[in-house]
Amino acid sequence: MRQTATAGDDTPQTPQTPQKAQTFPGPEPGIVVRVSSPAALLALIPHLIGFWPAASVVIIGLAPPRDRIRVTLRYDLPEPPDADLAADIAEHAAGVLSAQHLTEATAVGYGTETLVTPVAEALRAAAWKARIDLRDFLRVENGRFWSYNCHDEECCPAEGTPFDVTQRSVASVLDRGSAPVLADRAALAARVAPLGGITAESMRQATRRAERHVAQLLGKVRKSSRLGAARQMIAAESLAAVGAMIARYRGGGRFSTDYEIARITVALRDLRVRDDAWARMDPAHSEPHLRLWLDVVRRARPGHVAAPAALLAFVAWQSGDGALANVALDRALADDPVYSMALLLRQVITAGAPPSLARLPMTPEEVAASYDEAEAGAGEYGDDDDSNDDDYVHELDAADHDPDSAGED
Repeated sequence: MRQTATAGDDTPQTPQTPQKAQTFPGPEPGIVVRVSSPAALLALIPHLIGFWPAASVVIIGLAPPRDRIRVTLRYDLPEPPDADLAADIAEHAAGVLSAQHLTEATAVGYGTETLVTPVAEALRAAAWKARIDLRDFLRVENGRFWSYNCHDEECCPAEGTPFDVTQRSVASVLDRGSAPVLADRAALAARVAPLGGITAESMRQATRRAERHVAQLLGKVRKSSRLGAARQMIAAESLAAVGAMIARYRGGGRFSTDYEIARITVALRDLRVRDDAWARMDPAHSEPHLRLWLDVVRRARPGHVAAPAALLAFVAWQSGDGALANVALDRALADDPVYSMALLLRQVITAGAPPSLARLPMTPEEVAASYDEAEAGAGEYGDDDDSNDDDYVHELDAADHDPDSAGED
């Protein structure tokens, strides 16, 4: 087996269940790794997905020239074994590969023979039906691998082939440019987990203050004779706060108080502010953007997580880090199961879309123009109607909305 692996926009990704898909990180663009043996492939996979897989099946789509890795898919193995779930995994993987016009692949199952074999059989059948050449399907357990395609006792003994999980010839090249490989997916999820203790309490209080501030502005709006202009005043303050924080992180800075983060989480509940921030996620600044949204997501209180988590997912996908994108989407949808941006991103990533498709939806100027046009249209029906004021600020009245009424983290 001889493969050349490059990363960047060519590495979409996969599901942790048949219903979800992730985009995983790979070597930095420009780094070329030649994989000349199964052991070398097994050493490469953790770098492609960002963590050491367990109870998983990883499927790699290949394309010319020189068998470049174009898509890496990871699924949880059904446990206990389930023929229908195995078929779902196989059909989804074959569909993603076919959609990207890939006709060659290799796969690795991590787990016992009882768990891996049903998925291996289903994938071989689905690949044959889709006219995909499944070059090999390896099974890994306890530092040894077996091949479902090779039955030669000399090269594929019944007791399995031991391998070096570090494979220095592969790992040493990747370690110079890649993020550290995490122990498992739980360690990845911990990167976006909410902070507890005194930080959580401080953020709860800060969020209440930020909500009261917006509620006070809302009170002034309701007394205004020009509601359209008053609404724009509220939006302008929120836009300025979020825009200034983005600029601070791009300049190497960071937030200085919990209230600054709380103010942003409250501001982002306004879709105009969220969309303006989305339009500013220039991939040239992906590293500071990741730092920013990780800080916000980990501190955001319940009811305020969906927007920053969706923005984090977009930036992670944009950066080729689909594993982080997927755990960020988990947090967004746990906070709001119908949050449209998160649902859209999950659908796109599940389809195996590459990071090259993570384009900015609009420029900030186009976002502003679209909302100004909508406001102007609403004004045609009378500027004195305040029936939509609550929708405009997304129910941020501190008297009615407690982001953490149960005191939960």
